[in-house]
Amino acid sequence: MNNDNKNFILFAVIAAVILFGSQFLQSHFFPAANPPVTKIEAGQTKVVPNPGADPAADGAAAVRSRNVVLAETPRVRIDTPKLHGSVNLRGARIDDLVLVTYKETIDKNSQPIRLLSPVGSSANYFAEFGWAGGKIIAPNKDTLWASNRADLKPNQPVTLSWKSPQGLIFQIIISVDQNYMFSIVQKVGNAGAIPVSIRSYGIVSRLGITQDADTWTNHIGPIGVFGSGANYDIGYANLTGQEPSFFGKIFGSTAKAGENYFDTTGGWLGFGDKYWLTALVPNQNNAVHSGFPASNGKTYQANYTTKEIELNPGKILTQSAHFFAGAKEVRLTDDYEKSLGIKNFDKAIDWGWFRIVEKPIFYYLDWLFRMVGNFGVAIILLTVTIRGLMFPIAQRQFASMASMRALQPKMKALQERYKDDKPRQQQEIMALYKTEKVNPLAGCLPTFLQIPIFYALYKVLLLTIEMRHQPFVLWIKDLSAHDPLTPLNLFGYLAFTPPAFLAIGVIPILLGISMYFQFKLNPAPMDETQKQVFAIMPWVLMFVMAPFAVGLQVYWITSNVLTILQQKLLYSRHPALKEAVVK
Repeated sequence: MNNDNKNFILFAVIAAVILFGSQFLQSHFFPAANPPVTKIEAGQTKVVPNPGADPAADGAAAVRSRNVVLAETPRVRIDTPKLHGSVNLRGARIDDLVLVTYKETIDKNSQPIRLLSPVGSSANYFAEFGWAGGKIIAPNKDTLWASNRADLKPNQPVTLSWKSPQGLIFQIIISVDQNYMFSIVQKVGNAGAIPVSIRSYGIVSRLGITQDADTWTNHIGPIGVFGSGANYDIGYANLTGQEPSFFGKIFGSTAKAGENYFDTTGGWLGFGDKYWLTALVPNQNNAVHSGFPASNGKTYQANYTTKEIELNPGKILTQSAHFFAGAKEVRLTDDYEKSLGIKNFDKAIDWGWFRIVEKPIFYYLDWLFRMVGNFGVAIILLTVTIRGLMFPIAQRQFASMASMRALQPKMKALQERYKDDKPRQQQEIMALYKTEKVNPLAGCLPTFLQIPIFYALYKVLLLTIEMRHQPFVLWIKDLSAHDPLTPLNLFGYLAFTPPAFLAIGVIPILLGISMYFQFKLNPAPMDETQKQVFAIMPWVLMFVMAPFAVGLQVYWITSNVLTILQQKLLYSRHPALKEAVVK
């Protein structure tokens, strides 16, 4: 087999590994993008249903069923700028909640996101706070509470009351702020004749699981803080009796098969979806037993209990807690962590190991968005900022690249002289680098520096609800989804949907073109195999990047264009170096 055939086979293997290996990496570690919110048919943009919505919970029949259930019990209406719903007076449950500022789709008539639903309806999901004790008659799910108000609004708390046959007087005072945090004050007064032992508890219960994918990059499901950090590694499958996954064990998962409970002080726990969170937050100074009981695979629960306390006659015991039910907005979770002293509440968003880079990127990007009003433009300005800060490094990179290109005639001569002695050839080339004071790796520095920034932007687009449904221009209606406009079906005029790995949109094509021109400015490798790999690399990466968020591609295209302009500028400033390349 001649060298040309060997080179071609090697090139084909490398390209295949990059192209198809990326599918494995994406599915296990790097989910590509949010589901598309639009599709292109006959050149027209059409809204698609939210693939993350549960049709069993949101269909017309399910809505009618839920309305019937809601009408069966007396309720206190919840009315805030961001939340609508009700508190069920039977059982004192917060079991009816919609997020009025977030919609299922980008359609202006789309239904708002429903987070909580009552028992008896599809996908019931609720929170409950109460009391328990060995020898007391405590309120339960069938207890009918009395309320002092018909509406729960910010700055207008409601008080729920019930008296037991033993003379215990129970109260739950519920208040809510302008956002998504409920404050719960539980009181019990002993009007009886004997002491009683009693403890408080909180529960979040949900039927079924979210449609969002749980990946290594973004944990979905049971989550909580039970000590110094957030426990992301407990999954729905663990609660049904499965051991941690292979990758979970590699990365030190502490999850167990079955129940997962912890004895701690304060903390919080609940269920995290991609964008939504329900979280029980006991008093941060209380010792609690909290965690997740084993599940039957249908209903999942998070709960905590406080230590049992003896309540003497004539005394009142008061316990406090909070309950979060809403969107995982970055500024809001940070604010609650500080203002309420909730340990690591910002980790409700799975920033991961690069949190120290990701959060500053988010805050700067969000600030740019507030200035210009378009997240696509904000991403472009972010790229300009990063490239501007890295310009001095890029100058050194350019000098290294130019020096490498100037050395190519000498390198070519060494390769010809020692073509039959590869070890000697490498020794002479390394000696040439040392003599000419050239570092062949110096040109890679800006690329390495951009890797954490690129990954941080990837996570920001993937995780943060602030990026959800953010449009850019023309047909780009969601920067966190992939480009829906592909020439493979003639921009929707042909009635078929290309497979995911072939659905190359217009933006990825522009990305491939920008990479091609950028690669053309880089030093041409001396080895023929490397030349072939570099020649096809832009187009292979075009396929690899196609499923990722458009916002990420916009960043990369802008960075490539700026790199091309920057190198042209530097060549114009150093014409001698350019001449050295031509020789």
